[in-house]
Amino acid sequence: MDNIVLGVLAEKLVQFGLTRQEANIYLCLLRNKDLSGYEVSKITGISRSNVYSALASLVEEGAAYLLEGETNKYTAVAIEDFCENKIRRLTALKQELTAQIPQIGDSSEGYITISSHRHIMDKIHNMLEHVAYRVYLSMPTEYLEQFRLPLEQLTADGKKVVLLVSDLPSAEIKGSIVYQTDKRDRQLRLIVDSSYVLTGEMTGSADDSCLYCGQKNFVTVFKDSLRNEIKLIQLTQGDQVENS
Repeated sequence: MDNIVLGVLAEKLVQFGLTRQEANIYLCLLRNKDLSGYEVSKITGISRSNVYSALASLVEEGAAYLLEGETNKYTAVAIEDFCENKIRRLTALKQELTAQIPQIGDSSEGYITISSHRHIMDKIHNMLEHVAYRVYLSMPTEYLEQFRLPLEQLTADGKKVVLLVSDLPSAEIKGSIVYQTDKRDRQLRLIVDSSYVLTGEMTGSADDSCLYCGQKNFVTVFKDSLRNEIKLIQLTQGDQVENS
């Protein structure tokens, strides 16, 4: 496994709460069975004092086990188990925090800028989790697959899902209403419950930027524009016009 791949993996492990040094030592343990601190230091080139400190943290974080003996050794916890344990603890912590911290109230009705592709994807997931009645979504088709499960869950719960895409998904999103549009831009357009809009450009870049808004007049204009586009598609295809 080359250094570039290891660096990418270490970056991903950092997202699970490890420091970069801990991540590199954890990867070393995964690649080698039952190592002492001295052996880890020799393989990684990290000083022994830093290695022993990191190994103690890995044990505490649930990423490694200590094998006590004449010479203490360490073995890695399987990556799937480590990640699942971390997610389970964070989920429990989330439930405690949401129960104990006062709610701010309804979302802002102002204009909020959501920057970077990752944050935009997170915002879409968050909005879909709070759909009460209906959602209208238009986005580049290559990103649609990442929302298949929440969209299919919405339709299974009896909520309306309308999709506008330039290319039809590789597999049908069960229960959704799909319109094929001639537009081949990189625009995201999302309306939830006729109350909140997220719109902007999606290229997969950290430079992507979207506008989130719950301002009534803006949402109404945006909704009318999307409805007119659907109406045009329906007339072209000879379908009945949407009224919701």
